[in-house]
Amino acid sequence: MFLELDLKKIKLLSEQNEEKNWRFRSFLKFEDDHKIDRIVRGLYQDISQDIDCTQCGNCCRELKPLLIKKEIKLLANFINMPEDKFVEHYTEVDNTEKKLRLKENPCSFLKDNKCTVYECRPSDCRSFPHLHKRGFTTRLINVLQSYSICPIVFNVYEHLKNEMRFQ
Repeated sequence: MFLELDLKKIKLLSEQNEEKNWRFRSFLKFEDDHKIDRIVRGLYQDISQDIDCTQCGNCCRELKPLLIKKEIKLLANFINMPEDKFVEHYTEVDNTEKKLRLKENPCSFLKDNKCTVYECRPSDCRSFPHLHKRGFTTRLINVLQSYSICPIVFNVYEHLKNEMRFQ
């Protein structure tokens, strides 16, 4: 199975494939959810075992994970900072979700493509790229947003097109 790992090429291909990806998204909306979830989980397992996220770290450079109160407390304690100072220094309000998120890109806790707060990283980070979850077809907007930045998402989506014989 060929995997594209070059981030510049993935970014370029995401721009070139934008229209086709939106058509494929529409196509998937009419397919059986359980079937798509099963295929995506299989592709995710196969593809993710061949990609070392610490060689990439692009999600930590491009995304801003949402935080829940418990995670803020854990992170603040982990770096030995009062919660209010942590919120002031490291977070911002996500206007869409009306929740706090980390505000820096790249993430303030990324060093040499590794998370310096890995033990207490937010659940958004912990479960990224979210391909193991049920309801793939209900999250296609987020999948398409991640397609251009995550080699795992890019390759799963491209292989899914082949599996579904999408032209």
